[in-house]
Amino acid sequence: MQLTRKALRTAAGTTVAALVVGGCAPRTTGTGTTPPPVATTAPSTPLAPTRAVALESAYEQVIKKVLPSTVQITTGQALGSGIVYDKEGHILTNAHVVGNATEFRVTLATGGKSRRARLVSSYPAGDLAMIRVEDAHGMTPATFGRSSNLKVGQIVLAMGNPLGFSGSVTEGIVSALGRTVTGERHAGGGAATITNAVQTSAPINPGNSGGALVDLSGQVIGIPTLAAVDPEQGAAPGLGFAIPSDTATDVARQIIRYGRVVNTRRAALGVRVGTAVDANGDPIGVVVGSVAPGGGADKAGIRPGDVIVRVNGTGTPTATALSQIMATLRPGDSARVEILHPDGTRSTVSAVLSELPAGQ
Repeated sequence: MQLTRKALRTAAGTTVAALVVGGCAPRTTGTGTTPPPVATTAPSTPLAPTRAVALESAYEQVIKKVLPSTVQITTGQALGSGIVYDKEGHILTNAHVVGNATEFRVTLATGGKSRRARLVSSYPAGDLAMIRVEDAHGMTPATFGRSSNLKVGQIVLAMGNPLGFSGSVTEGIVSALGRTVTGERHAGGGAATITNAVQTSAPINPGNSGGALVDLSGQVIGIPTLAAVDPEQGAAPGLGFAIPSDTATDVARQIIRYGRVVNTRRAALGVRVGTAVDANGDPIGVVVGSVAPGGGADKAGIRPGDVIVRVNGTGTPTATALSQIMATLRPGDSARVEILHPDGTRSTVSAVLSELPAGQ
């Protein structure tokens, strides 16, 4: 891959105050002396639970609440995770988990026989998909929270089936918000670009994809999707990304209501591009292969053969870079596009962005 609430307020343990006994003992008649003070011991009282014990208890309650909503999804070639969305048997997962498959076997984290499921719809551009089991009896829907309310530093748990170990849980924090990240290309679609991704230190391993990232109130606030990978050093520990729950639930509602995503809420320039390189083989921009008739690029005068080098002042050395910039914009926005023409001249045009089709 190219690089995914409510705050727990635990009461501090009760402080045991030391009892200090002061003053003088009564004078004894006829002796003229004062006996030495007698040492006393305060009655021992058991300490209240510590913060660590309270936090441990919170983890246990969250896991008990959410794990029954976590499932393992198996296709002919892959294994991943999913979250029970409703009592009708809809399960939310990643598009790269379902790939090109249309039939699946679903196993609850709590055990039991696997269940047959079929694809409802896949949205590769956002790396989300929904499947539905034929037998929804006994399935427990998860509670989805608002990712827009997240704060950096919140404790979160990632639940899923990493490396096939069903019902596994890892722990971390929300380490950053608002990331735009792009995953690797996969079966069933190209490289998905995730906007407003939740960055977490909770380990996300193969098989976690499509599972649940939950806060300590037991609400799903993200769908674990990507783990960062350094091209030279391999996987980057503690650097994972989740699709925000606000995006996931928006897509889920559209799929259930219309059978597909009808509004991606993403901007498109209206071009198909590839990476252009200079004489040394270094990327210099994205070369336009085709232009959608009537789209923003077409109306702005962008033509096949032009090389887009910047959008709104940000360089676009690769197609991935262009996709990431587009993901931060909205349909109807006006973008400044700097172009290198085939004759070597440069120009900057203004293009009004359209909506990205769901299939792209």
